[in-house]
Amino acid sequence: MVEAGVDISGSQTTAQHHPSPDFSRASEAADGCDLVTVPARQGLEAVDILRRAVGPGAPPGGAEADAGAVGPVLLDGGGDTLGFLVPPGTADAWDVPGSACTQTGGRGLPLVTEESEGDGWLVPPAGDNAVTDPEVLRAALGEAARLIEAADGCS
Repeated sequence: MVEAGVDISGSQTTAQHHPSPDFSRASEAADGCDLVTVPARQGLEAVDILRRAVGPGAPPGGAEADAGAVGPVLLDGGGDTLGFLVPPGTADAWDVPGSACTQTGGRGLPLVTEESEGDGWLVPPAGDNAVTDPEVLRAALGEAARLIEAADGCS
């Protein structure tokens, strides 16, 4: 396939890549990352779910507990959308309704800046949270959607 004058037919995909709980977060950040965007309400619920999954009372040995803390999360200027940084290649197989995953190819915001606190980051980058595991994020977004649907149904 030729796109913008560049032959990409020989490119290799990481669509079959399923990060394990011990994947190297530092090397993922160095290679760039993909960005999963969701409506703010669902994203905020998912952040809470991810934080509870690794906090006190989390099931020991569970997939969520093993995956580590939620990675950096961006909040757009209008507060309508949240963006979760995920490993590169996630966009190739992302299919969660109500969300989108964009390949960044390392372009965009630097992960580590002096001004990370309060600079559009809901969860700023830190040494131990370079990206969010996409399988754990997928589960948290699904749970968040169910919680929102249940809450809206009670009104």
